[in-house]
Amino acid sequence: MRVAIGATRHGSLPTARRRRSLITTCSTSSDSSKRCPSTVRIGRQWMEYQGANNWDGLLDPLDDTLRSEIVRYGEFVQAAYTCFDFDPSSPSYATCRFPRHSFLRRSGLPCTGYRVTRNLHATSGIRLPRWARAASTWLSRRSSWIGYVAVCQDEDEIARLGRRDIVVAFRGTATCLEWLENLRATLTHLPCPFPPSASQPEPMVQRGFWSLFTSPGSIRRCLRDEVRDEIARLLDAYGGKGQPLSLTVTGHSLGAALAVLTAYDITTTFQDAPMVTVVSFGGPRVGNASFCRRLEERGGKVLRIVNTQDIITKVPGFVIDDNNVKEEDSSEGVIPSWLLSKTGWVYADIGRELRVDGRRTANVVACHDLSVYLNLVNQLSAKCPFRSLATQAMAGQR
Repeated sequence: MRVAIGATRHGSLPTARRRRSLITTCSTSSDSSKRCPSTVRIGRQWMEYQGANNWDGLLDPLDDTLRSEIVRYGEFVQAAYTCFDFDPSSPSYATCRFPRHSFLRRSGLPCTGYRVTRNLHATSGIRLPRWARAASTWLSRRSSWIGYVAVCQDEDEIARLGRRDIVVAFRGTATCLEWLENLRATLTHLPCPFPPSASQPEPMVQRGFWSLFTSPGSIRRCLRDEVRDEIARLLDAYGGKGQPLSLTVTGHSLGAALAVLTAYDITTTFQDAPMVTVVSFGGPRVGNASFCRRLEERGGKVLRIVNTQDIITKVPGFVIDDNNVKEEDSSEGVIPSWLLSKTGWVYADIGRELRVDGRRTANVVACHDLSVYLNLVNQLSAKCPFRSLATQAMAGQR
């Protein structure tokens, strides 16, 4: 199934007015959490909350401290949406609307204790026909601002977190070419230092996501190199100070896919990298089983927040289970794995999954919106006495 990632209207690009409306709605729904930064002290338990034990015992029921951390990282992603210029008629279309020094404050996060250190840009590798290059900016824009890197510098927040944290945050799909890259759903091979074997086939990832991650622009380096340069600089600045350091990569939709690719690249590029954790919201599948296994072997931890009603989390491709491949929404028929393996569409789900149950609706946008995800996570509480009963009741209705 071909589904555009990060859509706000099925089959069409959102208008600037519509997009600003969605952003305003999301910001309003979580204003209280943004005005009141978390005071929950994590301290020496920080590695557990970053996934050192794969979040065992923290997900069902959802630990309240982990819940607050998930929402906190989701707000970093929301800031990336808030700062992006969605208006194709604007001279600054597809750029960041705010300067780095006031970025978080103007996006509604004035008290995070973090400072933005670098803007990040993604470039599409799709080559448009000549007639399309002369079309509107919305159609022909190849490079766009897609996220940022921030580092925690407030001593009180560092003490609360138990370490200095570096955040890499990515927004979802916004430009026409990003939409087109989402549709390039066949798998492509990754550079691999080890020869493939029957037990260790080559790692492969979705072609369009890899294109956005590795394609250079006319005046900018590729997203992968921008991230590498900044992470190397920050590790040099903070890595040898005797203070624990963590890397948290977070994103929504397309940004969730780029977050996984970023974690993979960091863990394979930096031999002495600190703990790398991905917190993703509404992310599509990214790669095959070999890719997922390589990331896990390198120590990368991935926590996927998935709305059961969100179709984006069920594409692209198929997942092999016990030598069979089943279509996601089909309860009948089994397709032999050897047959679908020839299509280049055999993917694997990565990491641990935190599943939230949204309201059943035919509105694909409502199920996928980041604000819906954050509200659903906020509703999960280990202290709620009726949560287990409600979960059992919902399971009985299926």
